[in-house]
Amino acid sequence: MSQTTNVRDAGDVLTLEEIRNLAKDSVKPAETLMNVVALIAGRFKTDVCSVYLLEPDRANLVLAATLGLRPQCVGTLRMALSEGLTGLVAELVRPLAVDHAKKHPRFKYFHEAGEDEYRGFLGVPLIDRGVLQGVLVVQTIASRTFREDEIRMLVEAAAQVAPVVSEARSLDQLIEPVLEKLWSLARNLWWSWDHDSVALFRDLDPVPWRQLNHNPISLLGEIPLAGIERRAAELVLHSRINYAFRRQREYLEADRTWGARHAGVLRPRPVAYFSAEFGLHESVPIYSGGLGILAGDHIKSASDLDIPLVGIGLFYGQGYFRQRLDNNGWQQEEYIQTDVNQLPMEPAIGANGEPVAIQIETRTGFIRARVWRMKVGRCDLLLLDSNVEGNAPEDRELTSRLYGGDGRIRIRQELLLGVGGFRALKAMGITPGVLHLNEGHSGFAVLEAILNRMHEEGLNFDAAVTDVSREVVFTTHTPVPAGHDRFNSDLIEEHLGPLRESLGLSRDRLMDMGRENPGSKDEDFCMTVLGLRVARRANAVSALHGEVSRAMWKGLSGKPEDRVPIGHITNGVHVPSWLAPQMSRLYDRHLGAAWQQHSAEARIWEGIENVDDGELWETHLSLKMRLLEFVRARAMKQAELRDEPSEERIRLGNVLSPDALTIGFARRFATYKRANLILADIEKLASMVNDPKRPVQFVFAGKAHPLDEPGKKVLQQIAHMMRDSQFADKFVFVEDYDINVGRHFVQGVDVWLNNPRRPLEASGTSGQKVVLNGGLNLSVLDGWWAEAYDGRNGFAIGTGRTHTNMNVHDTRDGEDLYRVLREEVIPLYYQRDRDGLPRGWIKLMKRTIRTLGWRFNADRMVMDYTLKCYVPAAGGTSSDMRATL
Repeated sequence: MSQTTNVRDAGDVLTLEEIRNLAKDSVKPAETLMNVVALIAGRFKTDVCSVYLLEPDRANLVLAATLGLRPQCVGTLRMALSEGLTGLVAELVRPLAVDHAKKHPRFKYFHEAGEDEYRGFLGVPLIDRGVLQGVLVVQTIASRTFREDEIRMLVEAAAQVAPVVSEARSLDQLIEPVLEKLWSLARNLWWSWDHDSVALFRDLDPVPWRQLNHNPISLLGEIPLAGIERRAAELVLHSRINYAFRRQREYLEADRTWGARHAGVLRPRPVAYFSAEFGLHESVPIYSGGLGILAGDHIKSASDLDIPLVGIGLFYGQGYFRQRLDNNGWQQEEYIQTDVNQLPMEPAIGANGEPVAIQIETRTGFIRARVWRMKVGRCDLLLLDSNVEGNAPEDRELTSRLYGGDGRIRIRQELLLGVGGFRALKAMGITPGVLHLNEGHSGFAVLEAILNRMHEEGLNFDAAVTDVSREVVFTTHTPVPAGHDRFNSDLIEEHLGPLRESLGLSRDRLMDMGRENPGSKDEDFCMTVLGLRVARRANAVSALHGEVSRAMWKGLSGKPEDRVPIGHITNGVHVPSWLAPQMSRLYDRHLGAAWQQHSAEARIWEGIENVDDGELWETHLSLKMRLLEFVRARAMKQAELRDEPSEERIRLGNVLSPDALTIGFARRFATYKRANLILADIEKLASMVNDPKRPVQFVFAGKAHPLDEPGKKVLQQIAHMMRDSQFADKFVFVEDYDINVGRHFVQGVDVWLNNPRRPLEASGTSGQKVVLNGGLNLSVLDGWWAEAYDGRNGFAIGTGRTHTNMNVHDTRDGEDLYRVLREEVIPLYYQRDRDGLPRGWIKLMKRTIRTLGWRFNADRMVMDYTLKCYVPAAGGTSSDMRATL
């Protein structure tokens, strides 16, 4: 419904005197324009006011100032004069008023501007001394018919603004260059693994940087333009900003890359990498733990190597829970809504030029979702969000929380991830050459891919399955039976019934695709079974996990255990994301300037042996001190939130000693990970931590699943150690484990403790991050450590043998943990020479870096996936001679 709005006389809209005053108060024309649009929007009673300036080529417009559109678009939103209504104003050089913009034939949607809801449009040309300088635009949410006198008023206001615009153009200040470059950095998560960019944002304003969870978009939104300019001048940041911006451009535009050489076949048909969570940075809370961190590291390394890969996940509006412990040490969960405007996301735009929206039919109605796009270096990450109009209330909440709710919520999330994710790719005009399912959560994607192939090529179901299977890579991550999602036949029929009918399958035929024993009517549908049945290539995530997986799923293939077609690609970690800047600079000096581009090559790491022992040790001690300061600050804050007495807060500000052997433990508090194994013998533990000559101290972090009561009890045991007089200064639990906490831990501990009940750790990657920073692992021979430990690059708990009796198993491991600490770890750490250096310890540090740094990093992992899975799946191998039957 159109509306009209009364405004005051033309002289009240904007006067020459007001322009002069605004210019007088502003340092630069760019600031004057920002003040002008705010004033016009207020006077004219519009929701948006924007100024677009004509670029020097006089063929394009650039957004120079706005109130109402997304501020980060200033300087980056460009359009040709032949595009959109604003371009039409410049093209015709006359005013244009439209009551409903989307109905006009020249309307063009610019997704990055955030102008979805605006209908009323009025644009007038900015002309100075007879020459077109740009366009002044006002917009309204409601449809609005602009009267002749209103149009005249805006034309007169534009005449007052035009000289400022002309000055800005003549000075080549169409936009604020510093702000443009900072926004360019902030909108691509490449900054999060570039130490120079991180330091740049931190130095702009260190206190808000910490308070805003290291989020550059929030930071730039809080600091006024004048404040950014002042800060940049004070700290001489302009050259650093230019350097970071130029390096980002060079990174994104490079074409002589590993991927260009080895994965060209994926360029037209990229890898579609599905995962239920992505751990990219602490400011993007769409992850809970290891699976998400692994997925985040995978997509980052794919970017670094230039592997054509698109990530597909869900946008969790409340993320995973924030953790707080009450006064009794019991975990409390809190969920906080995430502001999408504070994240580096924008609506994904489809092949039709419109924002992507998908819907999935179920027996009880449609589930709808919009799609966000996030830039992760060279890669895109697509995130589906069900909080949209048209969804039932329960479905609007469907993607609000990660790993929350019952089986019905879980299957709807997984339907959205798999089927919805595949449809989002198709809507964007992306035809994947490989479907990589990171765990079974996204398994339904293969059913949609099969249906798509049937329609495209006129195939029947069985033929389409054969075709699609060649392109599917399936990675299983858990040897724990409870970790594999299963759904009963009623849930499957409710949610996949319409898709099943389109595929031409009976209910039993579909159920059998997810059953270990086809035909077993009482057996539920297992997502992992679906993935393994359809994928031509399936892998576990460590050598030992491969053995466990082949034994677990041997019934599916009917082959002997050693011939079950499940291989392994051992996980690795993204080096730039987890390596401390101090260690990075040390490596730069001794491994060569370009070492990071070759970090998956063993020869690169040989240089660590040439590092002076004292230099390596001092670097480690500085990181250790940083960890202790972080832990103390967090402990004091935790006590404050619990209203603990001031003397307790003071005490917590002095816990932990930089001279004591510091052991770290941080991971999910599932019972099989046995966080409390170190508590098996309290007397022995007390004697170790309180030894005045060779003390030991522990830092813990981790979350228990909200429904895992046994896990919460283990966590409570650890928390109570902070209140025990024997251990109070030597045990600290850091609440709300996230990427930031993990980063401090892995960079600063002396020893990383990992003692799961073998063989239940599929891989584990936290200890790999410790390796990069010079820490040593003390671990059960499980997961990655079972293939990494060589007897001289860390410490092992047990011999790799297990026992059928779980209590006997745990008792043995507990005894061996104490033995290794007393006989190996503690003596070696405190054995010092006359310079105070633990030469034997440093020798182990160097060996662990040299032997493990190249093997257990994500570049090696992604290279393995590319050469052994992606390129063959996409039909890009130059030779593959199979043995004759």
